[in-house]
Amino acid sequence: MVKELVYKNRSYRRFHEEVPVSREVLVDLVDLGRMSPSGRNLQPLKYFISNDRALNAKIYPTLAWAGYLKEWDGPVVGERPSAYIVILEDTSLGQGMVHDQGIASQSILLGAVENGLGGCIIASVKKAELAQILNLPEHLKVALVLALGKPKEEVVVDDMGEDGDIKYWRDAEQHHHVPKRTLKEVLINL
Repeated sequence: MVKELVYKNRSYRRFHEEVPVSREVLVDLVDLGRMSPSGRNLQPLKYFISNDRALNAKIYPTLAWAGYLKEWDGPVVGERPSAYIVILEDTSLGQGMVHDQGIASQSILLGAVENGLGGCIIASVKKAELAQILNLPEHLKVALVLALGKPKEEVVVDDMGEDGDIKYWRDAEQHHHVPKRTLKEVLINL
């Protein structure tokens, strides 16, 4: 069951924007982040959720999408996320907890997949601008943004070619291809 969730958990960047994500689902996803392991058990992460179209429209321009797809500016209206979870670091509790951020993000996205959703972890964020939009207090710093919704694209995992190119790409049918190293390549004592 975990293997199936991990294999389905891809970075989706196009969504059925008209399909809502309920506040209840978002709260349940945050609870998965809350229950995830935390270095030294500091638990410095806080969360801001949005499934409000007007607020989402303000969050969207603070995000950068798909760095390898230089000709693509991100999802168009109608294909944008219908929800966001902004992961915040409470600097009064701890700073630089990137492992916590990653673990919580993975837990949340696995929960999203279990709910028939998909998401994308976005680290390229205009953090000061987003903090202002969300009216965050000084001690809460934007760490990551999780874009969520019902996926509108198919993500295909390909074995990485002999050239070692790691860049994802889109084919003519707009399938999103992601090269992955083979198990033989990453497990050094297979």
